[in-house]
Amino acid sequence: RQTNYYLAQGRGIRRTVTLFDSIEDLVAENDRRYDDNDDTATIDQERLQIGYDILIRTLPWLLKTSSNVEHDDYTRMLKMLRQGADGAQGDDTSKLKTLIADWVNRELKLNTPVDPDDKHSRGFISNACGKLLCLAELDWNSPVYVVHSETSSNTNCYIVTDLSFPAFLYEKYTANLDNLEEGLFKGKILVQGYKAVFTSPSSAKNIEGDGDGADVIENNRRTKTALGIKVKKHVRFALSSVTSWRTVDGNFNYVQFWWSIVDFFERPPGREAQRRVNRLLEWWTRKVFGRSRREDLSDAARSTMSVNALARQRAQLNDAAFDLN
Repeated sequence: RQTNYYLAQGRGIRRTVTLFDSIEDLVAENDRRYDDNDDTATIDQERLQIGYDILIRTLPWLLKTSSNVEHDDYTRMLKMLRQGADGAQGDDTSKLKTLIADWVNRELKLNTPVDPDDKHSRGFISNACGKLLCLAELDWNSPVYVVHSETSSNTNCYIVTDLSFPAFLYEKYTANLDNLEEGLFKGKILVQGYKAVFTSPSSAKNIEGDGDGADVIENNRRTKTALGIKVKKHVRFALSSVTSWRTVDGNFNYVQFWWSIVDFFERPPGREAQRRVNRLLEWWTRKVFGRSRREDLSDAARSTMSVNALARQRAQLNDAAFDLN
C-alpha cells in the first residue's frame, strides 16, 4: 500500500516540478546549500533549488517523512517516486502520439493523413508534421532544405536545433520575424495537448474558451508555467519521427529547449516583459478553464432562478403557516 502511495504521488513530479532533473539532484542541491555557507550559485544550481522548493510545496509530507525513516527506506521511497514520475511521463507521451495525429489531420485537412500508429512517417519527411516542426524563422514552403540530424555546408540547408522555436508554438503556426514574441505559445495544437494531458482528451476538442475567467491556479505561478512547458516538449516529440524518447534528437536538445522556455517565463528582462508574461498566462487560463459568466448575472436575474425562487417560496409558505397558527 505504501509503495502504491509513493508511485501515485510521484506521477505529478514531471508535470509540476521538473521535467528532467532527478529528485536526488534536487535534494542534493538543497543539502549543499544547507551545509555550505557560500551563497554563490550557478544558474544550474539555482534551477535545482527552485525545483526543490516546488517539490516540497507539491509534496509537503516529503520533508518530514525523509527525516523519520532509515536510509534504506528513504532510498526506496525516492525510487518509487521516480518510477511514478517516469511512468506518468510515458503515459502522457503515449497518449499524445495518437491524439496529435488526429488533431493534425483535422487541422490541416490532409490528402494523405498522418498515421496515428506510425511514427516513422512523421517528422520532416511529412509535409504536415514538417510544417509544424519547421523553424519559426523559416517559411516551410520556401525552397530550402531542413537538415535535422547532421551538419551540412550547403548554404540552402538549415540545421534544426533547440535554438529555434518550432512553428507549432505560434498562433496560426506563423511567426512575425519583426516581433517573435507575438503569438508565441498560442498554437492551437499546443493548447489541445495541454488540455488532453491535464484535463481530459475529450476536453481538447474544445479550446475556444476565452474571457476574463478567474485564474484558478494563480497561487502557483511556476506550476502553471511548468505544466505548459512539459506539453511543448511532448507535442514536439509526437510530431517527430523518433520512435523512442531521448533527450537529444539529432542536433535538437530537449533539455535546452525546456530551459529556454522556462527562462522565457521566469527570467523576463524587465517589468514590461513580465507584464506580457502575466497576460500570456492569463490567456492560457482562459483557454484551458474557459470563462465564468456568473458575475454577468444581475441581482434581478439571480432572484428569479429556481434555487433562489424555491428558498423564497419555502420561506413564504412557512410565514403563512405561522400566521395561521
